[in-house]
Amino acid sequence: MSPIDVPNADRLQVFHQLAPDELVFDRHYLCGPRSDDYVLIAITAGRPRSTHTKKAFDQRLVELLEEAPGIRREDVMVVINTTDADEWSFGNGIATLAVDA
Repeated sequence: MSPIDVPNADRLQVFHQLAPDELVFDRHYLCGPRSDDYVLIAITAGRPRSTHTKKAFDQRLVELLEEAPGIRREDVMVVINTTDADEWSFGNGIATLAVDA
């Protein structure tokens, strides 16, 4: 399990590498200053996690990214969005996790 409590088989990842002119960000907004190595990590999760769990995840993530590939902590921004179970279809047009009322 990861610090955000997701089983290994339940991870679906998409990476979008943008050209420098395709990512607009304020280098000094909140926890800056940010460099050209700025990374925005957007996570779509099913159920909400506790504040404690999210903080632990954020800390572990910046530790790992600092170790390899060497991204500064100030350059990592994380946004976690949660969704309801009936908003997911894993194939065949079926809302796989939906429970009919």
